This record gives sequence, C-alpha cells and structure tokens, in this order.
Amino acid sequence: MTEITHWADVVAEEVVAKREQNTISTGITPSGHIHIGNMREVVTADAVYRAVKDKGTRPEFYYIADNYDPLRKVYPFLTEEEYAAHVGKPISEIPCPCKKHKSYAEHFLDPFLKSMEKLGIHPKVLRTDELYKAGAFVKSIKTALRCRDQIAAILKEVSGKEVQPDWSPFNPICENCLKINTAKVTGFDEKEETVSYACSCGKSGKVSMTGGGKLTWRVEWPAKWGILGVTVEPFGKDHGSSGGSYDSGVRIAREVFGYEPPYPIVYEWIMLGEQGAMSSSSGVVVSISDMLDVVPPETLRFLIMKTKPEKHIKFDPGQPLLNLVDEYERLRDKEEATSLEKRIVELSKAEGVKQSKIPFKQMVTIYQVAGGDLAQIEKIAKRSGFDEDPDVINQMAKNVGVWLDKYAPSFAKFGVKDTVPVQCASLTNTQRAFLNAFADELSHLKNELTAEDVQRIVYETKTAGTPIEISMKKYAGADIPENEIDPKNFFAAIYLALLGQTSGPKAGWFLTSFDNAFLIKRFKEAAAYRP
Repeated sequence: MTEITHWADVVAEEVVAKREQNTISTGITPSGHIHIGNMREVVTADAVYRAVKDKGTRPEFYYIADNYDPLRKVYPFLTEEEYAAHVGKPISEIPCPCKKHKSYAEHFLDPFLKSMEKLGIHPKVLRTDELYKAGAFVKSIKTALRCRDQIAAILKEVSGKEVQPDWSPFNPICENCLKINTAKVTGFDEKEETVSYACSCGKSGKVSMTGGGKLTWRVEWPAKWGILGVTVEPFGKDHGSSGGSYDSGVRIAREVFGYEPPYPIVYEWIMLGEQGAMSSSSGVVVSISDMLDVVPPETLRFLIMKTKPEKHIKFDPGQPLLNLVDEYERLRDKEEATSLEKRIVELSKAEGVKQSKIPFKQMVTIYQVAGGDLAQIEKIAKRSGFDEDPDVINQMAKNVGVWLDKYAPSFAKFGVKDTVPVQCASLTNTQRAFLNAFADELSHLKNELTAEDVQRIVYETKTAGTPIEISMKKYAGADIPENEIDPKNFFAAIYLALLGQTSGPKAGWFLTSFDNAFLIKRFKEAAAYRP
C-alpha cells in the first residue's frame, strides 16, 4: 500500500525540483488582534520551510509585517475620539492604544511575535515601513510609475474593474494630514526619486520615493516577491480567488517587474465555532496569544498540520478543544503510527519548546483536585508517574487554569468537598458496602493507587470470590441484590463521596490524584454518613 505524503512535503518536493534555493514568505497587516485564523498562514509557511530544509537545502524564511498600510476605519476595539483623526495614516505612524509600544502596529505585532516564538517559528521579521524608509522599494516604485498604464490594463483584464483615470500604483503620504490614501500623484522624477502629489486636504507637494509613500497592495505584493526573491508563499482564499490579487500579481511580476511569481499555497479559513470565519474588524476573534495561554503550542500546530490547506477548519476553545488535545496526544503516543502520522506529529512539535507528557485532560483533573495550588499539582503529577521539569508541569497547569476560567463548560468543572458531602445521605446500602470495601483494598496496597487498580477493583465487584466482592458482602450484612452489582453504581458512590455529585472526571485519573490515606478516610466517612 502506497504511503500518503504530507502536504508540506508535497510542496517541498515540487519547489526543490524547480530550484535549489527557495525563499518562503508570509505576513499580515497588524491592524488589529492577530487571531487563530491568521495563525494558519504562518504555521503553513513554517511547515513548508521545515519540509524544504529537510530536503537538504538552506531556504530563507521571512515574516513581513505590513505596517505601512493605512488604518482603514475606527475598529470596534478603538475609541472614536482618539482614533478618528488617524484613519488613513500608516499604522506604523499612529500612537499605540496602550501607550506601551512605539506605534499602533507594534501594539498588535508584539504579542504575535512572542506567540511565534512559543509556536517554535523563527522567521526573519521584516517591517514594510523600514523597507520603504531604507529604499528597498525605490527601483520597484520607479518601474511601477513608469509602467502605470500597463499595470492599469493588467488590473482591468484580471479583475474586470475599470481603473480610474487618476489612479496611480503609488500612494504618497501627505506632509500636511499625514494620510496615505487621500493624495493623488500628479507627477514623478526618476532622477530625483521624488513623487509630486495633490491631497484632498488642500496640500500639494513632493515626497521622496524613499519612505514618502507606498505602492498599492496589488502592485506592492509582486514587488516584494522580486525584492526578497520569494519562491513560496501561502495566502488566504480571498487573494487566491479568480481575478484576485494573486492572479494580477502573477502578471505584474512577470510582465512589469520581470520576476517569476512564487509557488502559491491557498488556504481556507479557520471558523470560530458556529460564529464563522474569524475577523479582527468584525470582532469574531480569538487571538493566538490568548490561545497559547490555554493550550500547548504543539496542539495548535497540530490543528493546521493534520488538515490540508484547502480544507476549512472549525475551532472551538470550549469542550471541543479537549478533544483536539486528546487527538494529538493519542497520535503522538501511538506505537504503530503510519509514516504520515509520524510526520504530522513531527511537524506539530514546536522547535525548542519542551512538551509535557501529562495528558491535558488528566491535568484538568489534577488542577481541580489540587485547587489550583502549583506545589500540590507538582506533587500529584509526580505521584501519578510524571517526573518532569517543574516549569513544564507548571506551564501546563497554568494553561488548564486559564481554560477552566475562560472557556470550560460547566460540566467540566468540579470541586472536591472539604468534608463528607451531604449528598452521601442518598447512598444505598450496597454503595456503602462498596466504599468500605474499596477503603480496605486501598489499605492493602503497597504502592500508590493506579488507574489500573481503580478499574480492577470496581469491576471485580461482579466476580464471586474476589477480595472486594467478599468484603462487600461482609459490610452489607446480607445478600446484595443482583441488580445493584453494577460498576455505574459504584462509580457514582465514588463521586458522591468526593464531589457530592453522581458523575465526574475519568475515575482512574481522578482517584490517583489523591493519596491513599485521604481516600481511605473519606470513603469510610462517606459510608458511615447518616444525616
């Protein structure tokens, strides 16, 4: 049977076959919270970068922050009074909302760059404002201005939209109002490297091609391909649609700038539960930094790695998130994994980031048994067989704590009662006998209770002659009704004794979070409890 090749390796094979040296590029405009949906682009790029590098080559990897783009409107997370006057200005030149960063763009870019580190993604970060101000785009600006009519014709042919007579591929920054989308080009001088303009604010003037403005998006994108030598780039389906910016970029790159366009990787959106595609401007968003406070980075990478780019992904930070983590952990620990499964796990790992082997769901139980106390969590983890670096244990515990606080459904939460719950009054005679017998079994164990012990003890109640079955009959003082010999009844008794409710987390993980002495005492007290 032919093994299936991971999509990142398929891309790597194709691009390396064309050229030995490749440059992978990705980027976004940091105009708002950079969310999980945006993560798909950068993780996709990183996976291809790793795959190309695994071919024995030395690719380049860039992350481009398009921070010279204008603020398009006052978004819901901004105040009208403070930001209305800044609409139209480059976001690299606008004040930071929290006053702690050097610009509006850095306010949103900084947490994202830190998130990339946590995800094990290490591209060379470039900012378009710095590229423009350093003169990197001057040659492309001259070419675009000189070939204005040719570009306009391409845009019309590709998109079907008529380009306005006063349209220009370059947007000057007005020296008066400082906006980048209100001035019209009236002329340019290639020798002086300047562009003349007239702004709607009434100001006319001349700006340098070095930092005095920027190319429009449909022209800037192919210009960047040539400037940086980009050969591979992922982008959303909006750019990849027929007549979209990639289609026009292909022709502008070849016919105007004289470069071959990069290999395209068009990806679908990540949908937030039932709310649809994530969007910073609409407020349908869960930021990457917020999610990395909740879930291990390898799980977020796995979300992207297991799905082909052209397939949409549904993401829900509530109960489904636990299922996602569980799916990754089972695949990671699978003994007879296929080559594709091994590759998915390999590409899901965050390079340079330590991973805990404690199942996330088990930590959800440990955390709540310990009441969030980190020292107690570490103690329980070690008793459960996880002798890990305390920092790694604590990080997972913190993740779980945030998940429980912000996203966990009510049924996933519980609290261990300090004393015997009053609900134990409802215990049947058979359940009381079971708790007494279970306590006796615990007193005979030489080591701490294991999950296997829990299953064995509970299910041996159905087998005549086993120690717990004999012990239960002794405590019951009479024959136990056949219909009451049911593991479900006994698990309910355990949860009643500890939580005051008839259900709870997975019993094996739950009970091994306590020391034997506590369980013996509590089960005996619960069995004897009479209101």
